[in-house]
Amino acid sequence: MMQPSQQRTRAQESRAAVQRLYIAMRHLLLRGSYKPGGMSGKTLVDNLMILRPEIYGSITDNERVELHGLHYVFQRLPKGTEECRFIRLITREGYENSHFEPIVPPKRRRNAYRIDTEEMYIEMTRGRSDIYDILTHLTFLYAEANKIYRNSLDSKGQQKREWRMLAEIVDRERRGEEFKLETAYTYLSTLLGRTYEEITHACRRFAEEDMVNSLFHVTYWLGKLAKEEIEEDKGREVSFSSSLREKTGHHYYGEIWADAIKEVLIDKDLIHRPLHIVSANLHSVMNAIFAPAATVQKLRAGKSVYDVARSLSQPEGRPLRQLVTKMALKNGMVELHDTSGSNIGVQLFDTALFDPKLVSPELGFKSAKKGEDAPVILVMDYAFGEQAYESLDELLRPYHSPTSDEVYEMQVHSINIMGKAGILEGIKGDLMIPNAHIFEGTADNYPLQNDFTGEQFEGQGLGVYSGPMVTVLGTSLQNREILEYFVQSSWRAVGLEMEGAHYQKAIQAATHIRKSVNPDLKLRYAYYASDNPLVTGHTLASGSLGVDGVKPTYLITVEILKSIFTA
Repeated sequence: MMQPSQQRTRAQESRAAVQRLYIAMRHLLLRGSYKPGGMSGKTLVDNLMILRPEIYGSITDNERVELHGLHYVFQRLPKGTEECRFIRLITREGYENSHFEPIVPPKRRRNAYRIDTEEMYIEMTRGRSDIYDILTHLTFLYAEANKIYRNSLDSKGQQKREWRMLAEIVDRERRGEEFKLETAYTYLSTLLGRTYEEITHACRRFAEEDMVNSLFHVTYWLGKLAKEEIEEDKGREVSFSSSLREKTGHHYYGEIWADAIKEVLIDKDLIHRPLHIVSANLHSVMNAIFAPAATVQKLRAGKSVYDVARSLSQPEGRPLRQLVTKMALKNGMVELHDTSGSNIGVQLFDTALFDPKLVSPELGFKSAKKGEDAPVILVMDYAFGEQAYESLDELLRPYHSPTSDEVYEMQVHSINIMGKAGILEGIKGDLMIPNAHIFEGTADNYPLQNDFTGEQFEGQGLGVYSGPMVTVLGTSLQNREILEYFVQSSWRAVGLEMEGAHYQKAIQAATHIRKSVNPDLKLRYAYYASDNPLVTGHTLASGSLGVDGVKPTYLITVEILKSIFTA
């Protein structure tokens, strides 16, 4: 008897599309190059269309160009990418010592170099996740570029007047000449398939970014390169340097980064002291410890860490931030500026040098009775995807001194992860306390004994959700069906992020297999919601948390520091 065929759900189709995308991108990386207009590029576009990621909004619409998605992507790509037919992804290959001016995107720490009018070189030093992320963004751009080209043609295949007028506007903008904005918005409305109101809002968002070209410029150049490829056979190409292909996946930058930290710990005689690792941004720990004392004369006395942090987050708070940094450097903080290429900055805090009168009272800090018992806090900036495994795996390894036969074990007492994540039940700004990490697309799962509990964070006016977190392959590849599956199925996930499973994989290897660090160290994970991809208008493409992110950030930071100081 024949079994009735079962149709795949949208969630199953989407998961298959994600896997095909990653297999295709990995193949292209090994191959060395591909043409977005060729079969390989079409494969990427087709699977992105099946997936329909929330962050790329109306990507599947044949006429409407996705404005929020364009803004999100161009914040993460080097300025001028839209003008380049050739994109080459490289590793750190010496261009930082050349006369090429580095271009750094506003929302992604990576150097890029405009080699000539048609070619952009972009450094990839943060592992495969970074490479796949940028390839996904480029695939989205090429799909939207083809859409702009189609919108620029009339029913007879001739160029519309609006396209010719846009070319004039872009030329005037380049020369610094004035033009009528309202008229220009109207031309864009036709070419992007969007309403006048939508175009007005999008143009203003683009204009607010110094390191992003205007929407007029972006639209014209995306359409122009698509037109030249289709009509003149001037193909676009994405390629990968041989050095990038050789070094990816081999912890090349992570090892250099970790060794540099350990050398400083040895140099300052901190290597044998209790070490607490904190993965967070590079301002919250410093501000939580010293900001109230550093700003007491500028702000009203008696303010809490949160109140002071909120003041520091305002544009007018820039001079106050310098006061905090100055005090921290005088009281045991050491800044390690990254030179490895990993783009992960580090701060070390020697609590033996803290003046207790300058430490925020709400943290419960007390000087250690013995100097050798005073904890050292290592704050590392956010890693990116798989880079989290590379960085932490190398950091937790014993250090073999190159100048002697001595081996230094890392005296790690706690690992504290504060992260940004997409929430699946609450709203932006709410908190997630994980009890496990599930690695998307695999059977890998990492239960953990979290020293944090949801109850610790309740009563602060924020939603608190405890449960498993999904570590996704890329922030750009999530759609509603996959996320609803993780929420509604027996997984009962509360959020999604990109680093948790990678961090936990490194921690479990070090504590349970290599036994290079204390297996009984304390683990503390807490995330705050930077977006809710299941709520329209609340995805990452809709904008950052801004001031609303201050409260959850410092609530988690204070709890981390209280746990360290009262251990």
